[in-house]
Amino acid sequence: MSDEPIRRVIAGLVPQGSHVLDLGCGDGALLAHLARQRGCTGYGIEIDDDNVLACVQRGVNVLQLNLHQGLAAFQDQSFDVVLQIDTLQHLRNAEVMLRETARVGRIGIVAFPNFAHWPNRLSVLRGRMPVTRRLPYQWYDTPNIRVGTFKDFEALARRNGLKVLDAFGLEDGRVVRWLPNTRASTAVFKLAR
Repeated sequence: MSDEPIRRVIAGLVPQGSHVLDLGCGDGALLAHLARQRGCTGYGIEIDDDNVLACVQRGVNVLQLNLHQGLAAFQDQSFDVVLQIDTLQHLRNAEVMLRETARVGRIGIVAFPNFAHWPNRLSVLRGRMPVTRRLPYQWYDTPNIRVGTFKDFEALARRNGLKVLDAFGLEDGRVVRWLPNTRASTAVFKLAR
């Protein structure tokens, strides 16, 4: 995740001094920010070689693992917070990884592009898949294997017995609490078992 306003909002959800696991941590910018600004410790999980190198260069602890293989290496509740920021839409086993997030962490924070955002709806109404800042790829060239909406994720969390501690949308770095399914390009959920 490279969007600085989103990173700041997500960081604000992480309690000071937390032990954090960041699934699909990318270049480690969020973990580095959490360590510097919030006194957090932890690990990132990343599969991409270039991103792993970037994490190491930032001084971020990173494990090169494939999330499709799960989190069996981690014990229950071994982290205060598990982050899944812009990861869920890339996973074949999204529901399993959501349950694993809740198992491994006391709190899970999940964020993903909200496909129900009104410009996306308008694009589909016009007969085209959306290409936006949050969904920047053409349909035939996207790393996303699924799209999700705010409402769909609420139902998924309930179906898996998770408590939604907080839920809101983000649009241009602003928190959206009124009609986030329509008005926000990013969905954000704070969850617990």
